[in-house]
Amino acid sequence: LVAAKPAAGGIWLHAVSVGEVIAAVPIIKALRQQYPLMPITVTTTTPTGSARLTEMLAEDLDNNIFHSYSPYDWPIFISIFLRKIKPSIYIVMETELWPVTIYLCQCMNIPVIVANARMSAKSAKGYQRVAWLSHAMMQNIQVATQYQQDAEYYLSLGLPSTQLQVTGSIKFDIELAPELVLAANEFKTQLINDAKKSFIWLAASTHKGEDEFVLATHRKILKQDPNALLIIVPRHLERFDDVADLTEEKGFQLHRHSSSHAVDAEKNVLLIDSIGQLLLFYGIADVAFVGGSLVPRGGHNTIEPVAWGIPVLSGPHTFNFTEVTERLVQAGALQIIDNDQQLTVAVLKLLKDSKQLTLGAAAARQVIDDNRGAKQKLMEFIASLLPIK
Repeated sequence: LVAAKPAAGGIWLHAVSVGEVIAAVPIIKALRQQYPLMPITVTTTTPTGSARLTEMLAEDLDNNIFHSYSPYDWPIFISIFLRKIKPSIYIVMETELWPVTIYLCQCMNIPVIVANARMSAKSAKGYQRVAWLSHAMMQNIQVATQYQQDAEYYLSLGLPSTQLQVTGSIKFDIELAPELVLAANEFKTQLINDAKKSFIWLAASTHKGEDEFVLATHRKILKQDPNALLIIVPRHLERFDDVADLTEEKGFQLHRHSSSHAVDAEKNVLLIDSIGQLLLFYGIADVAFVGGSLVPRGGHNTIEPVAWGIPVLSGPHTFNFTEVTERLVQAGALQIIDNDQQLTVAVLKLLKDSKQLTLGAAAARQVIDDNRGAKQKLMEFIASLLPIK
């Protein structure tokens, strides 16, 4: 990613971490097409978010797109940053409402848009506890929410209805790059032909407390199919070694993706101990379980695996993605399992029933097609505040 000092007078877009980056990349590409002469400064907060941004924009970057970590929401830091880049607009993805940044943007007549905005009931209650601050912020932002329920939460906090639009979730506008599809197909072919793997399932974005459930399920799968492979992707990089140790303690044959050699037939667990590659490995799996959901973390993005056209499983704790979860479940593209026992039953059923796999894949592809269009609505919303010249 370009590290040079950004030019002034452009667009500032903030995406805190991986999930927000995934939502932001289609917008960044569309902004560059719609405003080709305006520099775009993209900030992230986490290293994983930065890595995913670099990966997803690797083929699209030029000297008019810049990246840095976001400054702390403290007056002196934000003031220096704003004076440096002098943005014409500030676009923040999904959930990040920073009062100092919003206030200083208002003082400098910089429009603020919360794009692809979502809000949980828990977050709304939190903002209501500091109503004096929340109400002040609401007067100075424009909000494009994913769904009507998100809009209701914003309105309850004092956002004027004239500053609100429901655009849908941009994550349904996901596009899988041809190079990514090719890489996934080549990797899967190697696992099938060279490592002799017959069934591949993936546990994505797992949190502490979920890995044990996943490994217990895999042990039962191996009794049915000794050539099955579990790909496990911990949510946080600091847990890579802990998950590796746990896997080996449980008696599995572990292969770490960071090693230089290919997976061999003896290995039955593949640990992805690198960041920014989850989207690729969804394309390798026959079935995916999305973590942060068997423990109360609110779940993670289930649209990515659905976009690959594979059956997807999730635990019950999806309060960060309530509307998306409901749509995917209703379409038959996502199955909710309540505990580790149900996880085992669900994966074993998909292992044994190829027809069920096919039906789940068809439902996944259809629900993506049915929910596209948020990007265009969001770009029109942005253009109303930043006219195309």
